[in-house]
Amino acid sequence: MSNQTVVKITYDDVPLTCPMKGQEQWNSHPKIMLPIEETGKSKCPYCGAEYVLEGWDPNHSSH
Repeated sequence: MSNQTVVKITYDDVPLTCPMKGQEQWNSHPKIMLPIEETGKSKCPYCGAEYVLEGWDPNHSSH
């Protein structure tokens, strides 16, 4: 059984940082930027949280 967290985000949450504003563990590690626009997925190297960009479109204008 996995204890990893999967967080679904939208384009409104981009640029993505971990931890995100309002997350319960906002001070659990240094805030870092995570690249998610290129693949629609990203994983935090500190806490292992996985982020998935809902409605990911490789041609989205935020690139």
